[in-house]
Amino acid sequence: MTMRKSMTFITAAVAAKLLVVALVFTSCVSKKQFVNLQKDYATVQSELATLQSQHSRTLAELAGAQAEVKSLDKMLDEEKRRNAELKEMYDKLNNSLNSSLSQNSQSSINISKLVDEINASNAYIKHLVEVKSKSDSLNLALTNKLTRSLTRDELSEVDVKVLKGVVYISLADNMLYKSGSYEINDRAGQTLSKIAKIITDYKDYEVLIEGNTDNVPINRTNIRNNWDLSALRASSVVQALQNKYGVDPKRLSAAGRGEYNPIATNDTELGRQRNRRTQIIITPKLDQFMELIDKAPETDGQ
Repeated sequence: MTMRKSMTFITAAVAAKLLVVALVFTSCVSKKQFVNLQKDYATVQSELATLQSQHSRTLAELAGAQAEVKSLDKMLDEEKRRNAELKEMYDKLNNSLNSSLSQNSQSSINISKLVDEINASNAYIKHLVEVKSKSDSLNLALTNKLTRSLTRDELSEVDVKVLKGVVYISLADNMLYKSGSYEINDRAGQTLSKIAKIITDYKDYEVLIEGNTDNVPINRTNIRNNWDLSALRASSVVQALQNKYGVDPKRLSAAGRGEYNPIATNDTELGRQRNRRTQIIITPKLDQFMELIDKAPETDGQ
C-alpha cells in the first residue's frame, strides 16, 4: 500500500468508527445513512486486507538486503582465500622460472597473467574492505548518535543494535500506543522526532517499520486480529515519520508480523511485553550491493 492509501485507510477507519458511535448514541439513522455506513466499513476492511497482503513483499526486500550483506562477507573471505592460493602459485612458478628460465618462456607468460590476477584480486579485496568498513562505520556512527540523543528514560524503552550490517531500533508498545490501539501516544513524539532526524541525516538507507504483538487475541472494533493490529501500528509510525517529521516516504515501508516473530516466551507477562514492540529497521540500499557483485574481477581459471 502506498503512503497515500495508508492515510486513506486510517481516515476511513476513523470515519467508520465515528459513524458507529453516532449510531449507538442517537439510535436513529436513515436507511441511506445506514447503507453508507456499511459501504464505509467495507472499504476499511478491503484496504486493511490490502495492507496485510503487502507485508510479505516488504519483508522479502529486507531479507534480500540482509542476504546481500552476508554475501559480501562471504565474497570477501573467498577472495582472501583465492588471493592466498594465487600467491602460492606465484611462488611456485617463480621458483620454477629461476631454475629453467632459458627453456620455458611459457612460464613467463603464465606468471605475467598470474600477477595481473593477483593485482586485480587485491584491488577488489581492498574495495570490499573499504565498502564494508564504511558501512560498519556509518552504522556505528548512526547508533552512537541516536543513543546519545536519547534520555535515560527513553533508553529504558528503546533498544538499538546492529546485526549483520542492519540497524534495529526496537520501541516498546506501551511507549508508542494506547493499550490495544494503533494510535500513537503524545509522549512518543519526542522520541520519534529524534529517530526521524537520524533517518533524515542518513539518506542512503532504506527504512522498514515492522509491527509485532504477543499471542493474546485482540477484540476491538475494526481490528480483527493481531495481524491487523501489527500492520496498523507500523502504518501509524510510517505516517508520523512522513507527516510530522518530514521523512521522505519513498524510503519508508510498513509491515505487520502479528504474533509470529516473538523474541521471548508468551507464557509470562514480561515475555509478552518484550514481544509487543515496533521495530524501525534501517538497511543499506540493495542496488549498492548489486553493483559491488557486478564489479568482481574475472579470471581465466588458470
